[in-house]
Amino acid sequence: MAIVAGIDSSTTRTRIVACDADTGAVLRQGRAPHPLPEGDEGRSTEVDPQTWLHSLGDAAAGGLLEGVRAIGVSAQQHGLIGLDAGGVLVRPALLWNDPRSAGSAAALLDALGGPHPWVEAIGAVPGPTYTIAKLRWLAEFEPASAQRIAEVLLPHDWLVSQLLGGPKRRTTDRGDASGTGYWSPVTGEYRQDLVKLALGHELGVPHVLGPAEPAGHTPEGLLISAGTGENMAASLGLGLGLGDAVVSLGGNGTIFAVHDRAVVDPSGLVSSFADATGRHLPMVATLNAAQVLRSTAALLGTDLAGLSELALQSSPGAYGMVFLPYLDGERTPKLPHAAGTLTGLRAESMAPQHVARAAVEGMLCNLAEALDVLRGHGVAVNRVFLLGTAGRLPAVREIAPQLFGLPVAVPPPGDHAARGAARQAAWALAGTPEPPHWELPDLTVLAPDQEHDLAVGSAVRQQFAALREQYHPETAG
Repeated sequence: MAIVAGIDSSTTRTRIVACDADTGAVLRQGRAPHPLPEGDEGRSTEVDPQTWLHSLGDAAAGGLLEGVRAIGVSAQQHGLIGLDAGGVLVRPALLWNDPRSAGSAAALLDALGGPHPWVEAIGAVPGPTYTIAKLRWLAEFEPASAQRIAEVLLPHDWLVSQLLGGPKRRTTDRGDASGTGYWSPVTGEYRQDLVKLALGHELGVPHVLGPAEPAGHTPEGLLISAGTGENMAASLGLGLGLGDAVVSLGGNGTIFAVHDRAVVDPSGLVSSFADATGRHLPMVATLNAAQVLRSTAALLGTDLAGLSELALQSSPGAYGMVFLPYLDGERTPKLPHAAGTLTGLRAESMAPQHVARAAVEGMLCNLAEALDVLRGHGVAVNRVFLLGTAGRLPAVREIAPQLFGLPVAVPPPGDHAARGAARQAAWALAGTPEPPHWELPDLTVLAPDQEHDLAVGSAVRQQFAALREQYHPETAG
């Protein structure tokens, strides 16, 4: 039996799984937090990349990688590791969640003439998380560091390079490269003119490998695959194909689907990313998702589990209550200054269970409309994978198929990105045209009743859309 391993280095920890290369069965797994400087509680958005290696070593302790023949690497996207002409780290790595680049992203938008030129250039409007915004921030606020930087790597690029012993040829993959803001999934090429616009000079950039193309071998002879970003790796780990979409319920909502071509959306709502298989992952985001449920639970004096239990005591339509869940403004639709709205309050409806149901329905209706944005660009959505702790709440699992109007797959908790990295390693090891077929164990699929549930879901969504258009007529149509 050939054994492969997947490493996922997230913002706070490293996860490793060792899998059967043929079936994907997880044989061993380990995890370890990233070491933090004294007094740092994990809030820093700068880090010495060496801490990722220390965490990797801790996660792999106890012989976890024994017998492994190939390794894949997944990591947090959009980071920035700047190296000088000698390959020496110029400054600590900037992570995706560094808020200081917000103004720089806005300046880049203006510098190219607004969102449309960016969408045409890279298939997206670069936000503060993008690597290119961090380059602009460095040029503005750390010009000495900016001038020294000769080469930029993403976190997964850097980890692959370290595993290979620091090869002269740096590599990346198209999935992670598509989140930089200077590699286009539309053309498959780097845009050094955009790098120069942000930083003031061109950079050395990693070679973009094909999906099954190995990055190389370690000094010990282990094959290292191309690696990729965490969303792309999670897609591999979940076994997504054309027609599959993911709705990830963090504090914000992340919605993406597998598609056969890049999506160019002049409105800028859709960000066009590449995936790790040669296809694409067009993505939309909402500012409001699980946080809507947490805030409502706090209002009702309960927790998420209690909110779910209350919501199931109500009925579809929440006894006439409708909740527009724009608690933090909203990105999809574009309502940056909006606030939440709860209507339909009557003496008989002002009960905790109806408020709870309205919150769940409002959150899911907003996410369903975000899925419709993808559909509007020709993206087929036939099944939805629901991720995140909130996605496993009984109320969300019951209501989501009604409002999405589709089968909803709820995978068990697991290290999906690490498993996807391992699947990529198995693919590179086999050298086959397609990745190996790995079944996802314990997948729960909830299908709506074709008559009752679809009719109920349609009515709830129409009520939601009518209220949205009443309070925010600019979103109509």
